[in-house]
Amino acid sequence: MVVGKSYKKLDSEAILTGRPIYTDDLIDQKNVLSIKILRSPYAFAKIKDIDVEKAKSLDGVVDVYTYKDVEQIRYSEGGEAAPEMAPHDRILLEPIVRFVGDEVAIVVAEDERIAEKARKLIKVDYEVLEPVLDMEKALDNEIIIHEGKRHHGKPFTKYDNSRNLVSDFSVSQGDVDEEFKNCDVILERTYRTQAQQHCSMETNRSYAYIDDKGKLTIVSGNQTISHMRRQTAQAVGLPIKDVRLKAAKVGGAFGGKKLSITEPYVAFVTNKTKRPSKLIMDREEMFMATSVRHPIISKIKIGSDKEGNIKAIDMKVLSNTGAYGSNAAAVTMESGQNVLPMYARVPAIRFNGKSVYTNMVPSGPLRGYGTTQGTFAMASIMNELAREINMDPVELLLKNTIRKGAEGGILPHKMRSFNVEECINRGKDLIEWDKKYPRVKVGENKVRGVGAALALHTSGIAGQDTATVILRLEEDGSYMLMVGSSDLGTGAETVLCQIAAESLNTDMDSISICTGDTNTAPYETGAYASCTTYITGNAVVRAGDKLKEKLLEIASKKMCLAKCDLVLEKDRIRHKKDESMYVLLTEIVRESLIGENTDQIMVKASYGSREKPRPFMAGFAEVEVDTLTGKVDLIKFVLVADCGTIINPNLAKVQAEGGLMQGIGLALYEDVVYDKRGNLLTNNFMHYNIPVKSDVGEVIVEFKSDYEPTGPYGAKSIGEAVVHTPSPAIANAICNAVGFQGRELPITPEKVFMGMRKREEK
Repeated sequence: MVVGKSYKKLDSEAILTGRPIYTDDLIDQKNVLSIKILRSPYAFAKIKDIDVEKAKSLDGVVDVYTYKDVEQIRYSEGGEAAPEMAPHDRILLEPIVRFVGDEVAIVVAEDERIAEKARKLIKVDYEVLEPVLDMEKALDNEIIIHEGKRHHGKPFTKYDNSRNLVSDFSVSQGDVDEEFKNCDVILERTYRTQAQQHCSMETNRSYAYIDDKGKLTIVSGNQTISHMRRQTAQAVGLPIKDVRLKAAKVGGAFGGKKLSITEPYVAFVTNKTKRPSKLIMDREEMFMATSVRHPIISKIKIGSDKEGNIKAIDMKVLSNTGAYGSNAAAVTMESGQNVLPMYARVPAIRFNGKSVYTNMVPSGPLRGYGTTQGTFAMASIMNELAREINMDPVELLLKNTIRKGAEGGILPHKMRSFNVEECINRGKDLIEWDKKYPRVKVGENKVRGVGAALALHTSGIAGQDTATVILRLEEDGSYMLMVGSSDLGTGAETVLCQIAAESLNTDMDSISICTGDTNTAPYETGAYASCTTYITGNAVVRAGDKLKEKLLEIASKKMCLAKCDLVLEKDRIRHKKDESMYVLLTEIVRESLIGENTDQIMVKASYGSREKPRPFMAGFAEVEVDTLTGKVDLIKFVLVADCGTIINPNLAKVQAEGGLMQGIGLALYEDVVYDKRGNLLTNNFMHYNIPVKSDVGEVIVEFKSDYEPTGPYGAKSIGEAVVHTPSPAIANAICNAVGFQGRELPITPEKVFMGMRKREEK
């Protein structure tokens, strides 16, 4: 058995020893042009005039490009499908800028120092416009951020740029208004989640060159080579066949490297100059000019009887997509569609989600993809309802949460695996819920509280995500697995090799993997939406089964034995009962490569997502609050997860721990702050606060897996679901400790202190 064992990451030695595997390592530094982007100092403005002559005259400057030099081709930076569920509202350079940091000019020089000096010599005359900086005032505002006709690939999102509306989506079950009439208790609350930065260690960067076949080649640490190839080709006006995308190792992504941020610019410069070029963003640019988590305002109305049986839920969300549409429609949809199925046994549910443009840093995909924001709101109001009816919140959750086998209503697919009770009960034991709930005083000014939250996610996007893999037998009897996926540092390559080894009844040493080059890799939608293990893994299982059948068939003819009597092992195929009867794989492969009837032994297999199995998370927090200052210390966080069969326990545990830290940062520390003119104030790690290990107490992760029959060897996803529970569980724990319910993230000491004081005044 290979599945279920903790193998170290295949690339761990290369990473730890500093081998040249990242984008910057692969650049031909002697001949490459450096690119710098001049960025807008205004949140909304028109370019009246731009003077680049002094910059161009500087020795070592190759060229400076403005909107006058760029074909005005619209494209979408966010790629998940074709056509995209996103407006084509981007142009490489245009005579209007929509946020502080928007692209104004492209400076190309022989080295970075000269490019930086030239950038400072460009003079721009702006007509400064009034920006829209309040998401609640954006819809139908007289200020229109994107004027003129815009193409949108998915008309059902109701895109209308004349209203600053990017999407408007609804889904429901039952008669919500009628059910509210039957409720004993009705609560209406508003919750706000803030923008959040990706904070990947490696900044966004790309390198472009013309390969020996004349194809424009872009190298970057990206999440989706196929979509990015299409986006980049469209942005620079080239046929897809003339563009090649290669994925280097990714130094952290979390969703931020599935957007075409730097790739189109190096493609444009290299296509113009026919010379290699690179664009490496600095940390300030990462904060101000890439993308952030969508800020979302969630308004929820919930009703139940006195026993805690919820009758109706009405959820309305407003999402701020910033200056460009990107993934706004899908993220906003998932803030309900990936949250409300948890409560599908509720008779009546209604969801509406709108996303709007503002003149702020564009929002985009970030781990959790809307579900994190929706979970904070929904899990928080569940905790508030429990307090309203004087019920243990865990009891309320157990009473209203769906179970394995549920289908229909707001659920798009049957729940074939969903280990609710075991996850919750184990989490309660680990946090010592019955002993500590709701609060324990531990000092004169210190009170501890515990809180709980549940969450689910998805495993890929049903009806959209696909993967194709190629698996072949090598001359030495080993196997080569070729996939189009990217490893984002999660160990995905290791997991896929484990799945291949399991299907071929061999060991990990016998599997090699090749990823990330559109010239050689088969098509795959990419590494996002928690899909790699489930989608690509299923394709690998199919390929392994096909190759095994092919090998057994060849051996059957060669050995004159029935195929059903043979078994495939690491280096041979033998008779099931008589081990002396066998043929070596090296002999089979050698014969397949010589003579008139050569037929290299390889197979291709694809998997398209028909369902989206739900991983389930039960999160429990214990906090300590200083009643004099409002300071919150996270003493312990417990996560018990059902993500199906665990392919690699160590890698799964690390995924969970990393996701929890991001969720804790969202809950207590991280905030994206602007001034009144739209300038980003938190544009470096001195001003943007992320948690470190010393900020967090004990973190416990356990798995209580339920076998998923549609997954590869029973597996589901884990990568995104783990980020959802910290913010509502921590908010609930703080409320249980001192009575302050945080409805706006992050929950800072100032907010806790003021909340306690207001409660005392009342």
